[in-house]
Amino acid sequence: MARIENIKAREVLDSRGNPTVEVDILLSDGAEGTAIIPSGASTGENEAHELRDGDGRYMGRGVLKAVSNVHDIIAPEIVGREASNQEEIDALMVQMDGTSLLKTLGANAILGVSLSLARASARSAGQPLYKHLNQGSPFTMPVPMLNIINGGRHAHNSTDFQEFMVIPAGFETFRRALQAGVEIYHTLKGILDKQGLSTNVGDEGGFAPILGANRDAVELILQAIEMAGYKAGEQIFLGMDVAASEFSPDKGSYALKRPEMSLTSGGLLDVYDTWLNEYPFVSIEDGLGEDDWNSWGTMTERFGSRVQLVGDDVYTTNPDLIRKGIVDGTSNAVLVKLNQIGTVTKTLEAIQETQNADWGVVISHRSGETEDSSIADLAVGISAGQIKAGAPTRGERTAKYNRLLRIEEELGDKVAYAGMSVFEKYLR
Repeated sequence: MARIENIKAREVLDSRGNPTVEVDILLSDGAEGTAIIPSGASTGENEAHELRDGDGRYMGRGVLKAVSNVHDIIAPEIVGREASNQEEIDALMVQMDGTSLLKTLGANAILGVSLSLARASARSAGQPLYKHLNQGSPFTMPVPMLNIINGGRHAHNSTDFQEFMVIPAGFETFRRALQAGVEIYHTLKGILDKQGLSTNVGDEGGFAPILGANRDAVELILQAIEMAGYKAGEQIFLGMDVAASEFSPDKGSYALKRPEMSLTSGGLLDVYDTWLNEYPFVSIEDGLGEDDWNSWGTMTERFGSRVQLVGDDVYTTNPDLIRKGIVDGTSNAVLVKLNQIGTVTKTLEAIQETQNADWGVVISHRSGETEDSSIADLAVGISAGQIKAGAPTRGERTAKYNRLLRIEEELGDKVAYAGMSVFEKYLR
């Protein structure tokens, strides 16, 4: 069996121009693996800790401490170990850190090693990463959830809600679905330009026009769908990441600016009720704040048979929180982000718990992304059925879509596009 021969970490830049960690692992058989770790802007309180230097370099955002932890603390303990022992090595790194949120070594350091090890092990076995991560289920090409209007923390002065997505679920292949998303994106740009609205983009590549109401974003997208020659509610559906924690000053209270109003949890749910009656939404993410746990159950009771309700900040890819959510009926789907939990092993555990409950799984990027395309392989390998990678623009986003195009071509008739199958259980 191949053993870990060398580990090298370095400080590189993410898509926002902030430092992040890159790790290379070399195995004794010559196989290599590299991973670059993303960073989020809208983060949950229970996310694994992203270690930053806090000094004068890069406005305090440097990651040389995390890099040093890879070289000086992690590497001496795992060099020489069998590379195939992913679970054992991940557990050892968590044990070495000694904190629940990986605050000592940094989740960016630990995940850098964990993910690059998975890549090296896959190459050592002569497999693509998606096959290496597969746990026996048939491969599935995920439905892309393309964030084409950015707001919230991703684009200030645009909309209160953070992401408005088109979901091209009504097609036979990933390639054709992606084409539709791209054509709608470019059509939307033309509409914005014609109306004198900004075509500047936010962190995830979606447009960030200044709008008077959150509803205006939905209407613009519906117009773009029609002008691009597609049918909303048949071929193209809508999704949004509300990121409600970002405009929740107190538990159960929500302050919107577009239009300006203060709402209780119930009032915000009434807004969603109206939108679900008027628009073809199939997914709502973080519709309530992460500290409004009991109201999440109420939201699921009201809408769980009408729409996918995705929990991000309430779970932070943590298997324990997901298990609690399953028992409490808190949502019916989970957003999965590798860097929220810090290791490949824990990520796979979170996915398994979610799938065992027959909940939806959405593999997700971060707003501060990199050219690393691992989440594309992860989405196919574990048959998630859905992936969020941002708008179909900017290299750190298109890297994921291009990887999925290559995987679909490679697998040919051995893989099916998930399409509407992932949403049918919610649309009763």
